[in-house]
Amino acid sequence: MNKIFSNQYVRGGLFVAAGLFLGWLFFYAPEKHEEGHNHSAEEAKPEVWTCSMHPQIHMDKPGKCPICGMDLIPLSSMSSSGSDQMAVHLTKEAAQLANVQTSVVSAQNPVKELRLYGKVQADERLLQNQVAHISGRVEKLLVNFTGEPVQKGQKLAAIYSPELVTAQQELFEAAKTRQSQPEIYEAAKEKLRQWKLSDAQISAIESSHNIQSNIDIEATTSGIVTARRVNSGDYVSTGTVLYEVSDLSRVWVLFDAYESDLPFLKQGDKISFTIQALPGNSFEGTIRFIDPVIDPVNRVAKVRVEIGNPDGKLKPEMFATGIVKSNLSDYKGKLVIPASAVLWTGKRSIVYVKQAGDEPIFHLREVELGPRLGENFVVLNGLTDGEEIATQGAFSIDAAAQLEGKPSMMNQAGGAVSTGHNHGEMTAGQSAETSGHAQFRVSGNCEMCKARIETAAQSVAGVASAEWSNETQLLHVSFDGRKTNIDAIQKAVAQAGHDTEKYKAPDNVYKALPECCLYRK
Repeated sequence: MNKIFSNQYVRGGLFVAAGLFLGWLFFYAPEKHEEGHNHSAEEAKPEVWTCSMHPQIHMDKPGKCPICGMDLIPLSSMSSSGSDQMAVHLTKEAAQLANVQTSVVSAQNPVKELRLYGKVQADERLLQNQVAHISGRVEKLLVNFTGEPVQKGQKLAAIYSPELVTAQQELFEAAKTRQSQPEIYEAAKEKLRQWKLSDAQISAIESSHNIQSNIDIEATTSGIVTARRVNSGDYVSTGTVLYEVSDLSRVWVLFDAYESDLPFLKQGDKISFTIQALPGNSFEGTIRFIDPVIDPVNRVAKVRVEIGNPDGKLKPEMFATGIVKSNLSDYKGKLVIPASAVLWTGKRSIVYVKQAGDEPIFHLREVELGPRLGENFVVLNGLTDGEEIATQGAFSIDAAAQLEGKPSMMNQAGGAVSTGHNHGEMTAGQSAETSGHAQFRVSGNCEMCKARIETAAQSVAGVASAEWSNETQLLHVSFDGRKTNIDAIQKAVAQAGHDTEKYKAPDNVYKALPECCLYRK
């Protein structure tokens, strides 16, 4: 009996122990298990990678953006910075991947460097027409081809003239009565002088007592024959042009200056230039004249430089590239920043200012810009001396701001993330619902092409900025997709004379471009 009770007690004790264990398992172990599970899950949480230019792209591993091919950066790297909700905080790794570079702003004495393109031309003041001073028949041409050098006083041609025969007879008759009627004698000689016969020629005729049937045409200047207007046997009248002669001992170099460059040019400015056909040689001159009228087709004014050419190296129609360094005294002591640091949207220009410290934390700042100095801008307002700004990768920072809904280039107040980015895949009639970035290929050669392409793109309503690279031949634009599209921008660039991926420039517009801009081979 006692054994039975003892077995019952043992069984009861086992049931109680099992109940306690199960209660612990259900009520305590799950909490610890859940805590351990959450911790490990948080540590193993997959990282999301995105494109700084196309924040709508989300990938579970690093790689290349499927739209633009840029390296993807961690989405977590674009989290906000602590207490400052308006700042954009990048990790050092993300900033390195996005190639973000900064520089310190400093005050300078700005110098605007203007690059001008032009051609060597003959000095118009040294051009001479060699004409027939008497009517008659061209018996002989002594200079037979263009490019032949001539010297002043050199015989160029012989002309037979019946009028000359009559005038010589009058001279012989007047010479017989020159003692009694000297006026008639002098009048006969003066008639020959009007036909450009020299006193030596008249004396030779008078002393020979022989009538000369031909008259020699002599060069009135030295130079190079640039045109021959007659052939042997032609009948010419008084004043008929026989030859055009250019004196190339001094030449002009005529540069094209856009109207936007004219405020920084003045007579007396020094200019250094090189000639494409004479590599290794440099020349210097002074601006002597600036055309007061703008060419209505090319929108340029001619800037004239006069230079000596005693050895004849400089020949008309040679291409020249000139550099003018203009001191901007009105902007002395102003801040100067790289153009790559500036983002444009309509009338606003913004930069990203780095917060003091080692962390890449940036604040959007609107600035007022002055004139452009090549690859730099003068800053009138918005920055102070010593501040550090992003000079490379500003687009990446701005994309991060858009992704986080913070104030950005196209969204001054901040708000919802924009996914209207496009890289040239929009077709005619399409437009993004919000702002966008795009790039497409545009043909061109030089800085004049760059200015023309960017101006044409920015003339389209809704385009905030345009930047063309001669090296890559790519035009990068920022635009408002509600106002325009890629198709319209490409049309505007083509109409300005530059072929795009989709449109070809009209032939008449292309042929009117300066020769250095002609890119079709």
